[in-house]
Amino acid sequence: MATHQTAPGTDTAPAAAATTAGNRTAALRRRLAAQLLFELVLPLGSYYGLRAAGAGQWLSMVAGGLLLLPWIGYGIVRRRRVEAMAVFSLSLVVVGTLLSLVSGSPRVLMIRDSWLTAAIGLWVLGTLLTRRPFIMTASRGIVIAKVGEAGLVEWEARWDAEPTFRHHLRLVTAVWGAVFLLDAVLRVVLAYTIPVDAFPLTSTVLWLALLGGLLTWHNWYLTRHGMKL
Repeated sequence: MATHQTAPGTDTAPAAAATTAGNRTAALRRRLAAQLLFELVLPLGSYYGLRAAGAGQWLSMVAGGLLLLPWIGYGIVRRRRVEAMAVFSLSLVVVGTLLSLVSGSPRVLMIRDSWLTAAIGLWVLGTLLTRRPFIMTASRGIVIAKVGEAGLVEWEARWDAEPTFRHHLRLVTAVWGAVFLLDAVLRVVLAYTIPVDAFPLTSTVLWLALLGGLLTWHNWYLTRHGMKL
């Protein structure tokens, strides 16, 4: 009986590419899970945990902010360079804490995150003036995870060749920036209109609602216009 042998490298290359893509996707999911834990679950859980234990509002909020420090430090060490956004986040924790000490009001500390989302929103909108708007650069990791380095080169080449492609990415970038600014404004309104103890949960629900709506629209828009990978 004749036996059929596969030529070396015939089937292994696609398998290796699939494995590499799977590893990238898994790494991306782990990073998102870590961000969710350190930037959402721990700060929120620590606030309500300390409040239940009888701690004051100011101490509970400061503790939630301090839990961000190891995560920010890890990001700096892991990438072996100073990340501008990490340093900015760290400065917000310090400045917000100092302001609350001077004013004696936890509500000043509550609007700390508004400075961050407002700054991010303005930065995202500012990238519209550059050759690579926010969504263009932010999507690189996802594109690589799905289609690899060669696919990324082809995807980025569309920016120079297709005016419609540039229009869609600029529009999506503008919407992202607008949502971040909206979040900043709504957080300030909440900080001075609702009870202090209700703010951490309410602001978190607000952000999740805005983010969920933004991601839903983002995926719908890209799919509708044939840009979904």
